[in-house]
Amino acid sequence: MKVILQETLEGVGHLGDLIDVSNGFARNFLLPRRKAVEANSRSIKAFEHVKRVAAEKAKKEKLEIETHAKSLSAVTLTIEAQVGKDDKMFGSVTNKDIVDGLAAQGFTVDRRKVQLAQPIKELGTVTVPIKMPREVTATVTVRVVKKQEPEAPSA
Repeated sequence: MKVILQETLEGVGHLGDLIDVSNGFARNFLLPRRKAVEANSRSIKAFEHVKRVAAEKAKKEKLEIETHAKSLSAVTLTIEAQVGKDDKMFGSVTNKDIVDGLAAQGFTVDRRKVQLAQPIKELGTVTVPIKMPREVTATVTVRVVKKQEPEAPSA
């Protein structure tokens, strides 16, 4: 009996596969548990339509994410860090600092999506990738600069 799988089954097939299974397996397992539907011309057309609509929606969503990633990639963050003698930083710049800087510029990003291998511990410019849905990655330029100390007022 030919059936269209409604979900991925280990050892049987993936979602949307048109497979040929024994009548007993289809009648006793797949059809009662709604893991598959019988493949007739009507169900095949209906499934093709659902698949086409889902593909269009996914394409539109990916385009929106890529647009957002492009605008995020245009951002250059400047983070001021306190330094000691020889321009040695106190502490480091972490994912949280980057997310806070992006939030100040109007971008909301989950800190777990910032792909920073290890915290930034020196002054300079670093490009940091940010993972987004649908295998899209944005890169943000982070400039770590010395914090300007307020000058003491002269009397």
